Amino acid sequence: MPGSRTGGPPVQRAVRRPAVPRPRRENPLRTLHTRARKAWDRPLTAYYLILGGSALITVLGLVMVYSASQITALQMSLPGSYFFRKQLLAAAIGTVLLLAASRMPVKLHRALAYPILAGAVFLMVLVQVPGIGVEVNGNQNWIALGGSFQVQPSEFGKLALVLWGADLLARKQDKRLLGQWKHMLVPLVPAAFMLLGLIMLGGDMGTAIILTAILFGLLWLAGAPTRMFAAVLSVAALLGVVLIRTSPNRMARLACLGATEPQSGPVDCWQAVHGIYALASGGIFGSGLGASVEKWGQLPEAHTDFIFAVTGEELGLAGTLSVLALFAALGYAGIRVAGRTEDPFVRYAAGGVTTWIMAQAVINIGAVLGLLPIAGVPLPLFSYGGSALLPTMFAIGLLIAFAREDPAARMALAMRQPRFGKKRNGGPQRPRRWNTMRRRA
Repeated sequence: MPGSRTGGPPVQRAVRRPAVPRPRRENPLRTLHTRARKAWDRPLTAYYLILGGSALITVLGLVMVYSASQITALQMSLPGSYFFRKQLLAAAIGTVLLLAASRMPVKLHRALAYPILAGAVFLMVLVQVPGIGVEVNGNQNWIALGGSFQVQPSEFGKLALVLWGADLLARKQDKRLLGQWKHMLVPLVPAAFMLLGLIMLGGDMGTAIILTAILFGLLWLAGAPTRMFAAVLSVAALLGVVLIRTSPNRMARLACLGATEPQSGPVDCWQAVHGIYALASGGIFGSGLGASVEKWGQLPEAHTDFIFAVTGEELGLAGTLSVLALFAALGYAGIRVAGRTEDPFVRYAAGGVTTWIMAQAVINIGAVLGLLPIAGVPLPLFSYGGSALLPTMFAIGLLIAFAREDPAARMALAMRQPRFGKKRNGGPQRPRRWNTMRRRA
């Protein structure tokens, strides 16, 4: 090699290597969002949300019923666990109904629509028969079954309207009749008004509001034009105004909106105000399970209509937000089931059940928060009351069955690894990856 100009040894120049680009650092939030979106989009998401959400709400409801009802039971000279044991029995029967409904085929659900409707109407008529109907808190909507057991037929009327209305609209859609206003309204609206009339004979306007919400939900899913929807809504609103104006009790409940003192002028707002007191005293994490003060006689119906207030006092804002999140997940899953199916009956029934549960939860929680008048409806799956729990758990079983009927969900369930890692015929089975299952689906 030639020497350098200075006479020194030749200078060895380092060979420059091409710069290797550093791997781009991914945003952890974006990565988490992508993974959550993929998990959220899986075929079994709605199935697990409905099953897990309803189970958590029911279990937490049992805990809060036990906590909120002890003082009431002792004041009635009953064992402290009296109401909890009755609710636990109703939850056990409801679990059987849920499992049965989740395993029934869609055809059997449609076949049960008319018998359930006929049975609900028959029981609602019996409520008005003297000597059979029982009056509770000013409303005659109960039938005594013997001992301390009673049944409220109007709760089963919600399930009847969902199943019967969904079957009716699905059959008319198959015959392409829903484009005519008379086929969309008749006989759905007259039958719903008949159920509403039977309920209002007993004075239970809260349940009537839930039934009206189910009717509007079915009409909305059926594609009712805006004019027709507005006409039915106007008639219902006019009837509601008349029923409220002619009842001093309902006018008093309306006057308690925004009340901050138990005695707001001539109106007694004791229950509404003490519900706010219970929520306000809970703070972030609550006073502790079983440590509620308002349930010691200050808050009426602490284990039924106002159990959300006791939950806020004992579990705080964290507990109430958890309950709201569970209901939000349940509502999203129901909407997803109704939106992804091609079966009209499944769409109408899933939408009707979702409307029922969400509307009832909003009305109950809104009343506890002082945003809506007290309607006297329980919090679904959470409040004490077997008559409300049984049809609601059957309706949850409907949603689970519909979620399982989705083709992608059905394939995902079929491809899940059985217990002990073996096939049902005895041979070994290799675990399947999600990507493989997704490509095959």
